[in-house]
Amino acid sequence: MELPQLLQCKPFECENPLGISLREAFVLLQSQLKPPFSLKIPNPSEYSQLNLAIVYGILTQPQLAKTHLTHLHAIVTDGYCFFTSTLIKLVNDSFPRLLGTPRTQLLWLTSKLVDVSAVKIEALLVLLLRWIIGGDFSEPNLWLCAELLKMFLDKWEWLSNDPLVLTSALFAYLRLLADHYRLAGGVKLEALKRMEIDFCVRVLRECFGLCLKIGRDLVRLLQDVVYIPELKELWKDLLFNPDVFRVSGFSDISQLYCVRTPKHYFLLRINPEMETELRFLLSFVKWGSQKRYQVWFAKKHFSLPGSETVMVDIVRFICCAHHPSNEIIQSSVIPRWAIIGWLLKCCRRNYFQANLKLALFFDWLFYDEKHDNIMNIEPAILLILNSVPKYVDITHTLLDFLFLLVDNYDFNRREMIARCVSTSFSLLLQKGVVHSFEPLTSCCLLAPPIHQRLAIFIAPKSTLNSFAPQVITEGEVL
Repeated sequence: MELPQLLQCKPFECENPLGISLREAFVLLQSQLKPPFSLKIPNPSEYSQLNLAIVYGILTQPQLAKTHLTHLHAIVTDGYCFFTSTLIKLVNDSFPRLLGTPRTQLLWLTSKLVDVSAVKIEALLVLLLRWIIGGDFSEPNLWLCAELLKMFLDKWEWLSNDPLVLTSALFAYLRLLADHYRLAGGVKLEALKRMEIDFCVRVLRECFGLCLKIGRDLVRLLQDVVYIPELKELWKDLLFNPDVFRVSGFSDISQLYCVRTPKHYFLLRINPEMETELRFLLSFVKWGSQKRYQVWFAKKHFSLPGSETVMVDIVRFICCAHHPSNEIIQSSVIPRWAIIGWLLKCCRRNYFQANLKLALFFDWLFYDEKHDNIMNIEPAILLILNSVPKYVDITHTLLDFLFLLVDNYDFNRREMIARCVSTSFSLLLQKGVVHSFEPLTSCCLLAPPIHQRLAIFIAPKSTLNSFAPQVITEGEVL
C-alpha cells in the first residue's frame, strides 16, 4: 500500500527533517494505530514516537482521523504539549509545502485541539493567522482566511476569553478586510467579506476592553476600513460616544493614541518565511551587496498584483519589531532606513505610498518618552537625513507628508500631535540618534514652506501649546 504524502518537495529541495521524522514514526508504528489500542503506558521515547505517528496519520488519512484522534486522547499525558509543539514546528517551517489534504486536516485538527484546551493551542492559532498572506488573493490563501474565521466564530465562547488570540485575530482580519473589501469577486469572496465585517464588529462591540491591548495601531487599522458602513458607525462611536463601549476609564480616543502597540502584533502580517528573510537582510547583508538580495526578495514577495499592501506591514515590522543591536548599527550591515527607502521606491500606487509613509511616521504622532522606544522613530529621521542631497525628493516628500499629518491627522487633537512630533525631533538629537539637523536646515533644495515648518519643530524650546491627554493604565482597560 502506497504511503500517503504530507509535504510537496521540489526536485532541488532537501526533504524536510520533521517530515521525515513524522513519516518514519508512522511507518514504524502503523500497526499500533488501529484498534484495539495497547493498554501499555509508553515510556517517554515511545510516547514521542507515538505522537509523531498520530500527527502523520491524522494529517494524511482523513478517513481514519477520528480513530487517530481517539487514540491521542487515550494516551496523552502532557496536556497535548508535545503534540501541539510538533504541529507548531511543522506549520512554522513548512506550511506552504503542505499538500491539500494535510492542510484541510490541519484546520480540522486545530479545531479539535481548541475543544480540549490543548497546551500551546494559542501559539498554533496565531501562527496560522500569520500564514494568511497579505495581497495574495489566490484560492488557497482565501480558503485559509475563511476557514480560520469560521473556526473563530464557531469557538466564540472560548475565543472571547483568550485575549491573545482574540486581539491577534482582530488585528489580522481588520488588515485583511482593508484589502478584500476593495476586490470585486464571486460568491465566496463576498461571503468572506461579510464574515470579516461581522467578526470585526462583534469583537470591537463585545470585547472592546480587550481590544485596547492592541494600542494605537488599532486606530490606524480602523481608519483603513472606515468607509465600510458598519465600521463607519463604530468609528463614529469611538470619536463621539466612547461610553457605548462600556470600558471603565476610557473616555477619549486620545487615550488609545498613548498606548504603544506591543511588538508581537507586527509579526501577524509578516509570515515566518518573510520574517526570517528580513531579519537576515537586516543582520548580515553588507552595504553594496544588498541589491541582489532585494531583487530576490521582491521577486518572491512583490510579484502578485496586490502585493504592494504587504510593504506597509513590512515597514511597521522594521520600525517596531526589529531593533538591531549596537554592534550591528555600528557595522557595515545595511541599515533599516535604507531598506525602507527601497520599499518606498518599490511602492508605485499613491494609496499604498501614503499608507507606507503613515506606517513610517505613526509613532511620531504620539511619541512619549516614558512609554515609547526611540528605535521606532529612528528609521524615518535617518532616511530623511541620508537622502540629502542625492535623493532630496525623498527628503522633501517625507517632511511634507509629516507636516500634513500634524495638520490633518486629527484636527481636534492637532496640538497634542504637534507636541509629540516636536518631542520626537528633540529626543532624536538629545539621544544622539542624529548629531545635527544642519543638513536639513541648510539644504537649499528644500522648498521654503518646508524650511519654515521644520524650524518650528526643531527649535530648542518649542512654542507649541502643550496637550497632555489622560493615560489609562492597563488595569483600567480590562
